[in-house]
Amino acid sequence: MASAGLASVTALDRAPARRRRSWVGWRFVGPFMTVFALVFLAPIGYSLYLSVFRTRLVGGTTFVGADNYVKALSDPQFWSGFGRVALFLAVQVPIMLFLALLVALVIDSGRLHGAGFFRISVFLPYAVPAVVATLIWGFMYGNRFGLVGNLNEMLGVTLPDPLSLDLILASIGNIVTWEFVGYNMLILYSALRVVNPSLYEAAEMDGAGQVRIVTAIKLPALRGPLLIATIFSIIGSFQLFNEPRILKTMAPNSITTYFTPNLYAYSLSFAGQQYNYAATVAIVMGVLTMVVAYLVQLRGARKAG
Repeated sequence: MASAGLASVTALDRAPARRRRSWVGWRFVGPFMTVFALVFLAPIGYSLYLSVFRTRLVGGTTFVGADNYVKALSDPQFWSGFGRVALFLAVQVPIMLFLALLVALVIDSGRLHGAGFFRISVFLPYAVPAVVATLIWGFMYGNRFGLVGNLNEMLGVTLPDPLSLDLILASIGNIVTWEFVGYNMLILYSALRVVNPSLYEAAEMDGAGQVRIVTAIKLPALRGPLLIATIFSIIGSFQLFNEPRILKTMAPNSITTYFTPNLYAYSLSFAGQQYNYAATVAIVMGVLTMVVAYLVQLRGARKAG
């Protein structure tokens, strides 16, 4: 009886200590959660609030419920921009990931001289801000003031205009690929570095060549990292904004205000003063991005399983 009573007293003494210790973790994550709430959750909440109102010159701001969402889902300009970024995603992302995979395999092969320098050189464009990269490529694309124009004058030919209506999307894809091949290469190369070297040794003892090692060992090890890189690339493609926004000043006839959904929302807000509808377009685009990314993740997980 005495021992039971002592145990209960000890448990009561430890209870407050446990409760005090339970707040220690929150003290560490508290600063991050505060910043996260202010810069991420609060803007989303405010956008949701704006999206259910409409401001008119006559009548002021009124609650409209889901009317803005119905308008956005039937807006041909929004769907035109969405279709454009979907086409951009379907063409640019596979090319970019293939190049990143190829570079990662070449560096990891151990047969490339100066692999460290080559790795840094490929990754370096990612360190260039998107605005600066777009300006660099935009001036090279110019047929009157840039590299294309200089080649036309020097060679006496007329090269296709990269800033024309037919080629502008491919030109943007080239810029984005140049920027992010190194980033995705680093993800894939890091995954290759954690593969157990004994697997390569066993494969070589069994007579496997380099091609067989890549297909049987390296590529299966890259399924997860490739899925992650694909999801990141999908999200980045649907968020396409900096490149068309900068190039619009150089090619105003090729890039419209609804060239991409993000550019459309920007134009609605800052040029049209339609803040409520701009918030709605941004939210709809965010939801569509999450749905597409989730479906790709689900499909990739099923294949991996």
